Amino acid sequence: METSSGLSPRLNSIALNKEKDEDPDLQNFELEPADHGSGSNHHHHFRSSNALEILRETVRILRYNSTGFVAILAFLICPMSAIVLSNVLVDQSMVRMLTLRLLMAAKASGLPVSPFIKQSCQKFSEMAVSAVLGFPLYITLSLLSKAAVVYSVDCTYSRKICDSSKFYVIVWKIWRRIVVTYLWVCVVIVGCIALFFVLLVAVSSTFSVMGFPPDLILYPAMVVGLIFSIILANSIIVCNIAIVISVLEDVSGPQALLQSSSLVKGQTQVGLLIFLGSTIGMAMVEGLFEHRVKTLSYGDGSSRIWEGPLLIIMFSFVVLIDSMMSAVFYFSCKSYSLEASTVANEPVLEALTISSDSTDNL
Repeated sequence: METSSGLSPRLNSIALNKEKDEDPDLQNFELEPADHGSGSNHHHHFRSSNALEILRETVRILRYNSTGFVAILAFLICPMSAIVLSNVLVDQSMVRMLTLRLLMAAKASGLPVSPFIKQSCQKFSEMAVSAVLGFPLYITLSLLSKAAVVYSVDCTYSRKICDSSKFYVIVWKIWRRIVVTYLWVCVVIVGCIALFFVLLVAVSSTFSVMGFPPDLILYPAMVVGLIFSIILANSIIVCNIAIVISVLEDVSGPQALLQSSSLVKGQTQVGLLIFLGSTIGMAMVEGLFEHRVKTLSYGDGSSRIWEGPLLIIMFSFVVLIDSMMSAVFYFSCKSYSLEASTVANEPVLEALTISSDSTDNL
């Protein structure tokens, strides 16, 4: 069976006809009737160069298939969020050891051991230890939730009902390429972080040898950190779209990353705004969880009984919206790239579904 990558037929409406009269927010959307008799396929692509419009499209899709996305939230994202926020996998002895070594390296390179440097090293150590120890969960629950979100968004655009049994069949067939892409994503992220530390040590050591005091060395180090943040943000955008591509198209690993990089070209600003909004949202909820649940409690700690689950649900919702926006952003970028193309390609997920149906009928 040969499959080729492509877009599903677009929705010009996210609501059913009966919902148009009930909800004025969905009146501008209508399902396009499928034209099975003609040889040409008429696509209604979602296309936007505005992050706010992508967010609105995401909300419309969420409202159209709220049951499916709530199920993904409850069974896949919430357990992962509870583990991430509670830091149950973080070994504090490993965090202290890594923090101490980072502080020693910073001092050796000429950086001042200020409270900001100590806090940064502490936070990075917690993130690194959590990422390493939680890797089995990230490569299972997290990837499965991302694949489920992408599948649901694709079904919405394809005017199909989300079927969990078909989803499991599809995931079984494409799981290898999703995992391969995720491993390459990890390599890219680790490479960016390693490059940042090499440049940071090199710049700090250079200014230290030139006789600059530690307090002044902090400023060029902050410039390096700012440049690194921009590079890392762009890398994460490309990596997120690469995961979406590995689900929807028959590519994986370096090919998915290269195709993602080419796809988001010219749309980087939109991707950065999406990444910034998601990052701020997650950081805010994580900070609230740290302050309200881990540190602060009323009397016997009864506040944690309701504040903890509430913040976990809020964090999970931000993660869900982030995954949905990545999928919508992919479709938007794909629409731009297919503007000049007149060839209608069959989506891989749709082909896999047809294949599974044919197998069941045998």
